[in-house]
Amino acid sequence: MMRTLLPLIAMALLLAGCGKRATELASETDLTTARKESATAASAQREPNDTSVVVFGPDAPELREMTIEPVRSVLVPSDAITAPAKIEANPNRVGHAVLPAPGRIVRVMVKLGDSVARGQPVVAIESSVIAEAESGYIQSDASVRQAELAAAKAEADLARLTDLFEHQAVAQKEVLAAQTTAALARASLEPAQGAREQTRRRLELLGLKAGEFQQHILVTAPVAGKVLEVSVVGGEYRNEINTPLITIADLSRVWATCEVPESKIRYCKVGGMADLDLIAYPNETFRARVTRIADTVGSETRTIKVSAELENGDGRLRPEMFGQLRYADGVEPAPWVPDSAVVRSGDKALVFVEQGPGRFLSSHVELGKRQDGGFSVAKGLKVGDRVVTRGSVYLKAAL
Repeated sequence: MMRTLLPLIAMALLLAGCGKRATELASETDLTTARKESATAASAQREPNDTSVVVFGPDAPELREMTIEPVRSVLVPSDAITAPAKIEANPNRVGHAVLPAPGRIVRVMVKLGDSVARGQPVVAIESSVIAEAESGYIQSDASVRQAELAAAKAEADLARLTDLFEHQAVAQKEVLAAQTTAALARASLEPAQGAREQTRRRLELLGLKAGEFQQHILVTAPVAGKVLEVSVVGGEYRNEINTPLITIADLSRVWATCEVPESKIRYCKVGGMADLDLIAYPNETFRARVTRIADTVGSETRTIKVSAELENGDGRLRPEMFGQLRYADGVEPAPWVPDSAVVRSGDKALVFVEQGPGRFLSSHVELGKRQDGGFSVAKGLKVGDRVVTRGSVYLKAAL
């Protein structure tokens, strides 16, 4: 019995010794950590009225372990130029079919949404102007024929009298008179021909042919594209020659327009690129090129209209579609700090800014994009601030 108990007692004593040693080691580790923290605490002090400021004495060893550098500036892509946008027809590619003369609408040859070619007839009208133009051409043509006959007769009389004068059959004064008559006939022919050309040109402007009767004036499409608006029906009589009958737009290229704040317009430039997101196509981004920046600022909105052109060969982009335009080529200066300067505190980022010898302010910063082994800073720092780039751990421990 005694022999059985002896091993058990020995094992218990051994376990008790190991547990005591482990406790001693843990106590030594905690003591070492505490000594380090107390050493830092002895060197650093918080500002009495500001817990975000840490102050080290001039002889603190931690200062020799720190590196302090000024914040430098870098150029970062600007994503601040984002504005609501809508699709518009390119105003340089929009045409209006108008009446060349008052008249009655005989027939409308196109419908809303039709594709038309440039010069294609879209409306036919009848007008009193047609009869006037045709009558004017007939009269001017008759005048030309009369002037041609008179000139031909005068030339023939001059040739006959010249021959007779050579044979001494007539007096010289008759030849001189015939020469004058021929010259006058030739002179009257030129204005008659000019008048006929003017009346013929008028017929062409109205789309009519010389020598034909009971014609209709055909109003043609000024540009190739889609019919966006039809504001006339057959049978109407129209007096207003400046009112558009049909609006046609070339939608192979369209504009995305937006209002850019006055404070951001310096980042926009003609020829720069922009990205367009449309409500109609949520999973696509369209690339546009800035073609126009307005010359004036809205007096009430303090914004400037910017237009960007997009290719639309497939016709998916339609006027009045809404979306958001992001100017993609803009850059702006921003403060930059290396990774080593940033201290994480929960979900926040801190940077220690030197305010004077041994005096540091913990500043919350809003980090931008990662760049060149560091971060651009959106908020919390400015270029030229002196920040701790090495040794921030000592400052964090003192907070």
